[in-house]
Amino acid sequence: MLKLLHTADWQIGKLYGQFEPDDAALLAEARFAAVERLAQLASVQGVHMVLVAGDVFDAQGVAERTIHRLFNCLRGYAGPWVMIPGNHDAALSESVWTRAARLGAIPPNVTVCLAPGAVHFDAWRVAVLAAPLTQRITHSDLTSAFAATDTPAGFHRIGLAHGSVQGILADGIDSSNPIAAGRAAEARLDYLALGDWHGCRQVDARTWYSGTPETDRFRANDSGRALIVEIASPGAEPVVTPVVTGQYRWFNESATVQVASDIDLLLARLATFGHADVVQLALDGETDLAGHARLRDALAQTQGRVRSFTADLSALRIAPTEDDIDALAADGYLGDVIAELRTLQGSGDGEAETARDALVLLAGLLRDRRTSSGGAS
Repeated sequence: MLKLLHTADWQIGKLYGQFEPDDAALLAEARFAAVERLAQLASVQGVHMVLVAGDVFDAQGVAERTIHRLFNCLRGYAGPWVMIPGNHDAALSESVWTRAARLGAIPPNVTVCLAPGAVHFDAWRVAVLAAPLTQRITHSDLTSAFAATDTPAGFHRIGLAHGSVQGILADGIDSSNPIAAGRAAEARLDYLALGDWHGCRQVDARTWYSGTPETDRFRANDSGRALIVEIASPGAEPVVTPVVTGQYRWFNESATVQVASDIDLLLARLATFGHADVVQLALDGETDLAGHARLRDALAQTQGRVRSFTADLSALRIAPTEDDIDALAADGYLGDVIAELRTLQGSGDGEAETARDALVLLAGLLRDRRTSSGGAS
């Protein structure tokens, strides 16, 4: 029985520039922690080797400290690690891999395949057929050489590649690093371990994307996993078991608000998120000032409870009711200003968003004035 751990797309050094600095730092740190969990998983599961199917690093120019930290994260598993470069860390003549070698950072139990070919592990009768990317973009299928690659009789044939299986992923996903569908069968592979697609996905009985071990984007693609692969004997169909490895869950939420019950439902949904969640919310529709105040308070509470929270309210229209105006005690000039802002919101031009923001700001100032004066008008 051959037992493997298949992982890919670690993207070590990813910067998360769209987030606040504190959140970005913690999300980047989570990628190191994910690799440490992979090492622990490999040790606990007693796998014969770990396959890393490209994009170990997010960029060629990561800091030396990042390189050292990454390889130190592997210490929890003393068995073989087999890695290939992907499109983010391609094996250029000068690359993150040549820098790592000069630094002496790569441990002896880590094999980095910088050129195509087969790596033999005689102790487990395994031949790993590697198709590393030697440039960021290729237009030919580097796995086409697998079929012609001879391996010793009785050895497992394991493919390791990084790219896009043609005709499998959604329209517009196919990359310029193509891999032919059916490659595993055509090349007599027991298993083809792929990277590039960040979600866990089965292509066929012998071909899988492991996805990234730590989710890194707002896409429902079953990410945050690694794969345990068990093969009874050369030629046998593998048994593949996804294992959750991610720390954070990412949610892309949207909601339309029209009536008070819509806000109730949204607040109930927000209440389900916790400290391990990264949440992005887009709101549209219409609410009165009282409803907006409820939303504002709930959004602030959610932001303080989850790992990261961003909310886009630019498409949400504020429509004060007469009760809102009465509650704000906004008569005379202020009442006229509010009425004008209400009108501008419906203008449909660039002034609409400014009017909405001004209306919310004015309402907040009036509420604060009433609170500070003990409710007197």
